[in-house]
Amino acid sequence: MSDTAITHPTLAGALWPATRGNRLLRAALLAVLGSALLAISARVQVPFWPVPMTLQTGVVLLLGAALGGRLAVATVLLYLAEGALGLPVFAGGGGPAYLAGPTGGYLAGFLVAAAAVGSLVERGWSRSLASSALAMILGDVLIFACGLAWLSSLIGLDKAIAAGLLPFLAGEALKIALAAALLPAAWKLLARR
Repeated sequence: MSDTAITHPTLAGALWPATRGNRLLRAALLAVLGSALLAISARVQVPFWPVPMTLQTGVVLLLGAALGGRLAVATVLLYLAEGALGLPVFAGGGGPAYLAGPTGGYLAGFLVAAAAVGSLVERGWSRSLASSALAMILGDVLIFACGLAWLSSLIGLDKAIAAGLLPFLAGEALKIALAAALLPAAWKLLARR
């Protein structure tokens, strides 16, 4: 076994193990449920300062953590495909133009973050609060790095930071804290079961 091999199950794997007979159906159902959860999280706006907060980035991080890298990426790809086809799954609607708009980089960052967080969790980064927090922080940084790179190509770096990062820092810190705390707590509950 190589040192990059997956050695820890994901929450989804612990709750619903994949077998030869259910692997494809399990993956499809989890991806559909995950993309629906992402669509709902894009529409939920929580009053927050200085801007209202959606739950989208937190759900992306939790999907990576619960599903693992490959299945989380498949789930986010399904979500993006639904939006590209015009389904109103994004915070502001849907359609191909939405993917090329100011938030397109953040949406692409969802893929990168889901892969990274999922990969880290598959290597045991969900068992403690510290490792969960580090995985979530890294995932969030990747979302915002992709988002800001794209947004800055449209409006310049200074404006991108002012409009696409700074107003969201407090909300992201809260979502990271919640997501990081949920993982080890879920594992403890599962261990008691």
